[in-house]
Amino acid sequence: MTCKPYDIPKTLIWEAWLRVKANQGAAGIDTETIERFEQKLGDNLYLIWNRMGSGSYFPPPVKAVPIPKKSGGVRILGIPTVADRVAQTAVKMWLEPRLDPIFCEDSYGYRPGKSALGAIAVTRRRCWDHDWVVEFDIRGLFDNLDHDLLMKALRKHCQERWILLYVDRWLKAPMQTADGQKLERDRGTPQGGVVSPLLANLFLHYAFDLWVKRHLPGIRFARYADDAVLHCKSKRQAEYVLDRVRERFLACKLELHPSKTRIVYCKDVNRTGDHPDIQFTFLGYTFRPRKAVDKYGRVYVNFSPAVSREALKAMRQTIRGWHLQLKSDKDLADLSAMFAPILKGWQQYYGHFHGSALKPVWRNVNLFLIRWLMRKHKRLAGRKSRAAETLRQMAQRQPGAFVHWSLGYQS
Repeated sequence: MTCKPYDIPKTLIWEAWLRVKANQGAAGIDTETIERFEQKLGDNLYLIWNRMGSGSYFPPPVKAVPIPKKSGGVRILGIPTVADRVAQTAVKMWLEPRLDPIFCEDSYGYRPGKSALGAIAVTRRRCWDHDWVVEFDIRGLFDNLDHDLLMKALRKHCQERWILLYVDRWLKAPMQTADGQKLERDRGTPQGGVVSPLLANLFLHYAFDLWVKRHLPGIRFARYADDAVLHCKSKRQAEYVLDRVRERFLACKLELHPSKTRIVYCKDVNRTGDHPDIQFTFLGYTFRPRKAVDKYGRVYVNFSPAVSREALKAMRQTIRGWHLQLKSDKDLADLSAMFAPILKGWQQYYGHFHGSALKPVWRNVNLFLIRWLMRKHKRLAGRKSRAAETLRQMAQRQPGAFVHWSLGYQS
């Protein structure tokens, strides 16, 4: 029996801690790391449980961390403290099994059993059946979620008082900048918070997903967080759908990003009309007309996805930042241990559709490995062709060292 107003199981806090530890992550405003938190683990977890159970837990400000965007500019992440991540994870663990079943099948972001590749696959298939796509992105979704509308949606599915109490406090927790300034918030949920993606999905379930099914029957869509596409049969229908969606988001106090919202014609061998926009980028993949070969060896034009130019550029910049060619003190096994997992992750995601489009990345890796060989071995210094041949032989002997070697990109 407990005398606390909220009966929160200690096991929930413990399991939340295990998840936080597994995910690691940076320290918040208190500079406390996972390692330091663990030094007094029992006391720290008891304090979280005791305060949450008594209703006296107040989340500290989140740490504002600017992160560069691929498209330019910065995105501000709000990093909670380790203790606050444990508290948020406990709430998410309680809430997610109750909310996720109500979400629409075509919502793919931040959900168990769903993935970005799933959204790409269904979008590819629907682009073959529909001539037009409405592509949109919500401007500053996490920064602009209306608190009253969000809490209204949450109360519809959750009557647990401690969940409602702490979600409300997290929404209102200020953001603290590097110079110590505290920025009060009357809208939004910090991008970087553990519970934020779940809350954003709940908001958009009512603001968009369910609304489309009710008010735009027959329109298929795929949404991943604030990024989505809708499929239409005609340009006129696409224009109507875009107008309605724009009005809907304005009614929900959100705005479509003007440079990331457009109507696209899915041009291919059978669709030969003219339209200024015949490609769109969704979740790192660019959908556009591409040459393809059918089972009879005939070449035709297909509307399909492949890794985007922006993603290719970001990967090459990452490779350049490794300064691989300067690591002449390392051997091949060292380099493989350091970088192969990252390359494998890129292949698993961006190589899933039209994987040959990753060839420039694999060529870039090999180029830096050639430079590494030229620095490492005096006999290869200044002899690029000999170093390239040496690398090719190494790739043939040890194709498992890097994922692209096992795929045949060995020179």
